[in-house]
Amino acid sequence: MTDTSNDGELDLLAVLPRLSQLGTVLNRSRLIDRATESAGLGLDRPGLGVLVTLQTGGGPLRVGEIARRMQVVGPHVTRHVNELERRGLVQRVADPDDRRARLVELTPAGSEAVGRYMQTVLSTLGEALAGWSPEDRRTFGRLLDRFATDLTTRLSTLDD
Repeated sequence: MTDTSNDGELDLLAVLPRLSQLGTVLNRSRLIDRATESAGLGLDRPGLGVLVTLQTGGGPLRVGEIARRMQVVGPHVTRHVNELERRGLVQRVADPDDRRARLVELTPAGSEAVGRYMQTVLSTLGEALAGWSPEDRRTFGRLLDRFATDLTTRLSTLDD
């Protein structure tokens, strides 16, 4: 990326084509589609999003929490959870902190399937970073997390 400023500041104009390039390459590469196929799942992206959110969520989650993490509305998640439950990939369980509420968790079949999916995605990303030093990988991860969080926050305040 070029830095055309004199004071060491990032040239934001140079960032825009790179962001576009990433979006394009992720869509054209069919990475998500290939990973879905390798996992043996005939799911759409939102259904996969629910599975990945549960896999990385640290335990069973309420539908509202899944929706918050996916940045969508609850009814959208409920429809997908119903379909995933019908397919035996998730199940609803009682919330130990509130017996009236239900949590959603992966079944063993769901955990296995999302594991295969994530392995394909992570393998591809790992291959792209193979020539990077451990320090560069850590820095990239830290800065990407910060940028995604800050941009999400900024854009959500514009929507409000």
